[in-house]
Amino acid sequence: MEGLSRVLYVDDDADLRALAELALGAVGGLQVALCADGEMAVETARRTGAQLVLLDVLMPGMDGPAALSALRADPDTRALPVLFVTALDGADDRAALLALGAAGIIPKPLNLMAMAQQVRAAWAMLRHVSYQCR
Repeated sequence: MEGLSRVLYVDDDADLRALAELALGAVGGLQVALCADGEMAVETARRTGAQLVLLDVLMPGMDGPAALSALRADPDTRALPVLFVTALDGADDRAALLALGAAGIIPKPLNLMAMAQQVRAAWAMLRHVSYQCR
C-alpha cells in the first residue's frame, strides 16, 4: 500500500465540501476530489484514482451506506477504504457503520486542523493491518 496522496470527499453540503477541500488539500497536502452525492461516488472514485473515500452518511437520494454498497459492488472500487463522515455519535450508530465495512469514522463537526491528521492516521492503520495480514 503506497503513501496516501489522493482522496475523494463525498458530501451533499457544498460548504462542508469546501471546508474538507481546504482541510485535506491546503492544510493536509492531499489531492482532493469532491463529489456532491452518493450516485456519483463510484464514477468519481474511478475517474480520480482515489486511494481513500470520505463519505457522508446522511445524504438525500443515495445515502452513505448505499454508496458504500455501490463502491463494494464495483470491481474497480471494491477494495477502496472508506471512512464515514458523520454527526451520528452514538456507540450503536458507530458500530452499525463499521459493521457495514467502513474503515473508520471522522466525526462532524469537522475539525479542520485535525482532519488531515485523522485521515492519515486511518491510512496508517490500514497499511499496518494490510501488512499484518500478509
